[in-house]
Amino acid sequence: MRTIAFINQKGGTGKSTLAACLAVAAKEAGERVFLIDMDPQKSLLKWGHRRRDKDLPVESVTESKLETVITALGRGRVSLVLIDTPATDSPAAEAAMACADLCIIPARPTIFDIWSSETTRGKLKTLGRDYVFALTQCSPMPDNARVRDGAAALEAMGALLQPFICARVDYQEAARQGLGVTEFGSDGKAADEMRQLWSSVQRRCAMLKPNGKGTRAA
Repeated sequence: MRTIAFINQKGGTGKSTLAACLAVAAKEAGERVFLIDMDPQKSLLKWGHRRRDKDLPVESVTESKLETVITALGRGRVSLVLIDTPATDSPAAEAAMACADLCIIPARPTIFDIWSSETTRGKLKTLGRDYVFALTQCSPMPDNARVRDGAAALEAMGALLQPFICARVDYQEAARQGLGVTEFGSDGKAADEMRQLWSSVQRRCAMLKPNGKGTRAA
């Protein structure tokens, strides 16, 4: 079983949307997925309630119970746990960092998000955790200067998942209906992005050792 946490101390980076859509893409690829919502806003939990899918459970878990829950899931049939965390430097975020095999740091191509991502990266390096960046809410226009500069800044701090996730209406419409973007518009550009992103996450996870400490980003 692999455990992946979505971490960034800044809000609005798309952690919940990314967690939900990647969960669905992973399930479609054959993974047995369990979602954990540690964010007080409970966006992922609300999405799960709207979805009503017993094969893709979503539960709210506190930091004091997280390790116990993950240990229990590891004894069952679950192959992938995805954790959504608060957009703050909090005990919940720290607990998720400590338990995760891989931490994904979503960031928009803005200077404020880049600064926040650098702070999050620093904490993960201190804890000795594996991490990778994901560029979100990008302009769909090819060769956009802001996206290019944002990608360069993140790559300078560590590995960057491909492809970049563009700001597309399908993501919001899928979330509103309790769906993943690969279900809402299976032939659309957003769905293709998410399937490619899941493949990129799989490749990154394959680099990890069983104890979660593999080839760490620089």
